[in-house]
Amino acid sequence: MPGQDLFTQLPHTVSGDKWQNTGLLRRAGICVPLFSVFSKRSIGIADFSDLKLLIDFAAATGHSILQLLPMNDLGSVFCPYDSISSFAIEPAYLSLEEFCKDRLVAGKIEELRKKFLFPRPHLDYEIKKDKISILKEIFLLAKDTESVFFRNFRHENAYWLKDYALFKVLKEHYHGLAWYEWEKPFREHDYQAIDNFLKERQKEVYFQMWLQWKCFEQFRSGKEYASSKIVFLKGDLPILVSRDSADVWSHTEFFKLELAAGAPPDMYCSKGQRWGMPTYNWEKKQADEYRYIKERLKYAENFYNILRIDHVVGLFRIWSIKYNDPEENQGLNGFFDPADEAKWGQQGRKILEIILKNTKMLLCAEDLGVIPRVCTDTLREFGIPGNDVQRWVKDWNVKHDFLTPQEYRFLAVAMLSTHDTTNWNAWWENEAGTVDEQLFICKCEHRLDYNQVKNKLFNFNLSGNGRLRWLNDIDSVDKLAAVMARRKEEIGDFIDMYLNTYHEKEKLWAQMGLVGPMREKADSQILSAALKITYNSNAVFCIQLITDILGLTDILQGDSYQQRINTPGTVSDKNWSLVMPIPLEELLQHKVCAEIKQMVVGAKRMY
Repeated sequence: MPGQDLFTQLPHTVSGDKWQNTGLLRRAGICVPLFSVFSKRSIGIADFSDLKLLIDFAAATGHSILQLLPMNDLGSVFCPYDSISSFAIEPAYLSLEEFCKDRLVAGKIEELRKKFLFPRPHLDYEIKKDKISILKEIFLLAKDTESVFFRNFRHENAYWLKDYALFKVLKEHYHGLAWYEWEKPFREHDYQAIDNFLKERQKEVYFQMWLQWKCFEQFRSGKEYASSKIVFLKGDLPILVSRDSADVWSHTEFFKLELAAGAPPDMYCSKGQRWGMPTYNWEKKQADEYRYIKERLKYAENFYNILRIDHVVGLFRIWSIKYNDPEENQGLNGFFDPADEAKWGQQGRKILEIILKNTKMLLCAEDLGVIPRVCTDTLREFGIPGNDVQRWVKDWNVKHDFLTPQEYRFLAVAMLSTHDTTNWNAWWENEAGTVDEQLFICKCEHRLDYNQVKNKLFNFNLSGNGRLRWLNDIDSVDKLAAVMARRKEEIGDFIDMYLNTYHEKEKLWAQMGLVGPMREKADSQILSAALKITYNSNAVFCIQLITDILGLTDILQGDSYQQRINTPGTVSDKNWSLVMPIPLEELLQHKVCAEIKQMVVGAKRMY
C-alpha cells in the first residue's frame, strides 16, 4: 500500500509521539453526536451512561475510533460550535441514575423520563431546563460538596471554572441577557462588584462548579470504559467560541469584538457564511504565552485521545466580517485576517506548534473548503491528517472526475459525509450532478438572463432543494456556450462549474463498479459500494457519520434529505437535534453491525 512508506516517516514528524501513543495503524471510526442517540433508560437526551453503549456499538462494528461533536455547554442556541464555554461540559449529558437514592428525587426523574419519551425525530432541548431543576434539588441533598475530590477539581481548574460559574449565575440574574448588555460593573468585570455578588450568590456559583465536577467524573469514566474496549475517543476543538460566552466575558482582550467570523462564498453557499463569533487577537494570546490554549488542551485531555481541530485554516487566516455589516449579507463583504498572505504561514505554524507541544492527543484537522497551500504543506510536515470527503475528493482541474481509493491522501481521514452536509443517500438523490441555483443566479448577474437559459440547461424534473441538474443534451462545453450565447473565454467560471458536475453520478457509478443502468434513488447496494471506497482508501483513518452507516438499513425512514444534523447558514430547531429512531440496545443487536464490521475487516482496519 502506498501509505506504508509514510508510516515510517510519521514518527519523525512533530506529531511522532502522538502517533506512537495511538499506534501506527490504519483505523476505522464512527462519528456520532451524543444528542443523536438514546437508550431505553435515557431521560430526554442521551447521557454519559449512554456514551458507554455507543462505545459498545463502535466496538461491535469494528471501529476503534468514536468521534463526538463538541461536548461543551451549549447555552441557549444549542449549537456545539457556538458554545458558552470552551472548557465547561454540557450538563444536560449528566446521567441521573447515580442520584436515584432519594425516593422523592427518583420519582421526579421517572416523571421526566415519561415527559420526554423516545423515540422522537428531534431532540426537545427543554429537557435541559428540567434536568437542571432536578440537579439543583440533588445538589442541596448532596453530601460530597465539601469532599477533597471536589476541592481538588476546583483547584486544578481555577483558570476557568470560577469565571464560568459566575458567568452562568450572572446570566440567570440578568434573565438571559448577553454579558455585553449587563450593567457596567459586571459587564467590565469590576473586581469589587464581582466579589460582592459572589458572597451573595455563593451557593448558586458552587452549584455550577459542582455540575462541572460531576460532568468531569462521568465523562472521564466514559473514556476509561472506551480504553477497556480498545476504542479511542476523538473530540472536537471548535476554533471559535460564542460572543456571549464565559471565555469572551472573562478574557475580552483575546478577542476582536468588532469582527464576526465566517466563510467566503463558494459553490455550496453563494453568499458565504457569517457565523457571528468574534475572531481571535493572537497578539494578545501570545503576550500571555498562549495560556488560554494550553489550559483548553489540558482539560480536553481528560476526555479524549484524539482531537479534531475545527476549521484549521482559521489558525492561518480567517474570513472576517465587520460586526455591524447587515446580517443578510452573510459573508459577502468579508476579508481575510491577516490581510497579508505572507503572514499566514508564520501564524498558523506557530499556533499549531504551541498546540502540539502542549498535548498528548493526536491531532486531526478539518481542512475543507478553499485551503491555501501553506496550510496543507504545514499539516503534512507536522504529521496531522486532514479530511477527505468523498463527494469532494476529485481531480477538479484536468479529469474532473473522482479520485480512486488509491489516490486519496494517506495523511487524511476519509468519510462520505460530515455533520454540515447532507448524508450520502441525500447527496446522491438531490445534489450529485447538480449546481447550486443561487450561485448560478449570482454568476448570471449583469451577464445574462437566468430565466432565458434555465430551461435550456437544466432538467427541472430531477432538480430540487435549491439544486439544478443538467440536461443530458448539454453534453459538451460547446453546447453550454451556444445556449448561453457567449464565447468560452467569457464564461470560464460556468465551464468550470459544468465540467465538475455534469454526469457526476454516472462517473461515480462507474468507479463503484455497479452494473446495469444508473439508479437515481439510493439504496443499500449503492451506499455499500460508496462506503467501501472510503474504507478501502489509502487514507490512514476512515470515519463515517452514523446516518451514513444506518442508511444501509430500513432504520431511517422517510426523506433522507431531512435526516441531517445541521444546515449551515440557517437557524432552525431542526439543526443539532436529529435523533436516531431506535435505542442503542436494539442497534447493538441489528444485523448492520455485522455488515459494517465485515467492511472494516475487509479493508484491514480492524484492531
